[in-house]
Amino acid sequence: MRWENLTDSDHARAAGPALFGADAVTTRTFDTPEFRGITFHEVRARSILNRVPGASRMPFEWTVNPYRGCTHACVYCFARKTHGYLDLDTGLGFDSQIVVKVNAPELLRRQLASRRWQGEHVAMGTNVDCYQRAEGRYRLMPGIITALTERANPFSILTKGTLVLRDLDLLTRAARVTDVGISVSVGFTDPELWRTVEPGTPAPERRLEVVRTLGEHGIGCGVLMAPVIPFLSDEPTHLRATVRAIAAAGATSVTPLVLHLRPGAREWFMAWLGQHHPHLVRRYERLYAEGAYAPKWYQRRVTRQVHDLAREYGIGPTRAGTPRRITRAEPEAEPTPAEPVQLSFL
Repeated sequence: MRWENLTDSDHARAAGPALFGADAVTTRTFDTPEFRGITFHEVRARSILNRVPGASRMPFEWTVNPYRGCTHACVYCFARKTHGYLDLDTGLGFDSQIVVKVNAPELLRRQLASRRWQGEHVAMGTNVDCYQRAEGRYRLMPGIITALTERANPFSILTKGTLVLRDLDLLTRAARVTDVGISVSVGFTDPELWRTVEPGTPAPERRLEVVRTLGEHGIGCGVLMAPVIPFLSDEPTHLRATVRAIAAAGATSVTPLVLHLRPGAREWFMAWLGQHHPHLVRRYERLYAEGAYAPKWYQRRVTRQVHDLAREYGIGPTRAGTPRRITRAEPEAEPTPAEPVQLSFL
């Protein structure tokens, strides 16, 4: 396993030192029903703040990823390719060989304290889900959220996991001092499609219950309607049912994203498609003939339909590149923070 290939940037991994060496890896398995068949590789990372490549389409520059690999086992996950950098399988290996950066909270606290750090927005859940099942055992997110709160550093979280509600108090506290954005990913509500394409995730209705619960506690939550899967969840009736459920959950926004198939994910998804929907294989080959993304005309059509439905049900689409923020709770009467450096990050 090529642990030495984990450098600060996957695109420049040959140019810099490894984030951790093979001597820093501890491999564990747990004989419990929720972790049966899963191997955890515990590592002590050397860096946790990752700069997003300049060519990326993402509206943020920095990420924190406490895990690699994901037990959600979504067949379309674009992050599958990253497991190949470790000589790990991008199919079943991605779902069952989980890298855990056990020192992520302490490392983040140290990096945020550096004079070189300028308090930029930090996005989490953009590669693999930081609230996947492993988080229930390793509990890295409370320390990460606390470190960001101590520096009043803005951050956002995207998740399919219901475990985010465990940290509700921490998120509320963070929102009092900085901008915090929370989004839940719900691409569709069809139960049969969910069971085969996202087998390790909580059911869509449970994720929407997270949206509802956050709203009841004064935390506005947007929904990333992703992915919209061509020919399987893009019919007008499917889109309407999903947007209606999102609106009923009290989402502050809905942002559609059509399925994209990057190398690593493409091969795994197409194998799944051939097994479950063989009649669609040729249609996918034509639709994605030009690369990882569906044609612009198709993306625009889906986006327009979802936005029209969002207006009909009383929720507004998030503009491209706009941070999805939670509503800040008014702080209780408290003395002004003694350290003015915190205010400089607002």
